[in-house]
Amino acid sequence: MTPTSALSSRAPGLAACLGLGLAAVGTATAVRPWAPALSPLLLAILAGLAWRNLAPVPERLALGVAFAAKPVLRAGIVLLGLQLLLSDVLALGPGVIALVVGVVGVTFAATLALGRALRLPWDLTALVASGSSICGAAAVAAADSVVRARREMVATAIGLVVLYGTLMIPVMPLLTGALGLEEQAAGLWIGAATHEVAQVVAAGGLVGGTALSVAVTVKLARVVMLGPVMMGLAWWQRRRDALEPATLDDGAAAAGGRPLVSWFVVGFLLAVLVRATGW
Repeated sequence: MTPTSALSSRAPGLAACLGLGLAAVGTATAVRPWAPALSPLLLAILAGLAWRNLAPVPERLALGVAFAAKPVLRAGIVLLGLQLLLSDVLALGPGVIALVVGVVGVTFAATLALGRALRLPWDLTALVASGSSICGAAAVAAADSVVRARREMVATAIGLVVLYGTLMIPVMPLLTGALGLEEQAAGLWIGAATHEVAQVVAAGGLVGGTALSVAVTVKLARVVMLGPVMMGLAWWQRRRDALEPATLDDGAAAAGGRPLVSWFVVGFLLAVLVRATGW
């Protein structure tokens, strides 16, 4: 397939994804004064879910949608690194940084253990563990390239982390208020527990300016963990592939076919370094 024909075959699906995304952003922006918890990501997921179940999706959109769900989304993960300013993260101090590492590690391990206890599929469990412990849908997309999950499992995991992360927007301010926490402590809780960066901004803003600043910085410290966790997950997946060879959904052989460091993880870390230069 030539570049021109590839672009033309993907254009309808990419245009549909772009249109749906812009509509979700516009709707969320319009209703923000009355419904700050209604994120564009949640609206887009609900719209896609409704479309898929209420009307047939034209076959000519399939290639573009698949392209948006893989390379485009992973390019977005690379750009996520530009949000991270390492000096702000280091300014949290060793105690808070250790807390962040502990929160990510315990959440990831506990989710894997719970998924195994409930006998859930490995790919779904790994995706939910990544999204819950690190940074929501972006981490799910990153983990998908490592475990090469089935499409329905990716959609389920993204839906779960977005839904529960959105519920955290009103719950966390209410919880920290009921516990009588000061703004700095409340921001620490919100940043350490809420999934998406946008959800952290919404929840922290409901508490106050100090809580918002602390919450966002703590949250970005969790995002830094994306690289190390994905490398660890890739190592573990290679062990699984060696013990239990499987056939991937793209038809490639699983065993030995996964690099320990994916291209987008390298790109993410490079973007973090670029931001650190102050450009």
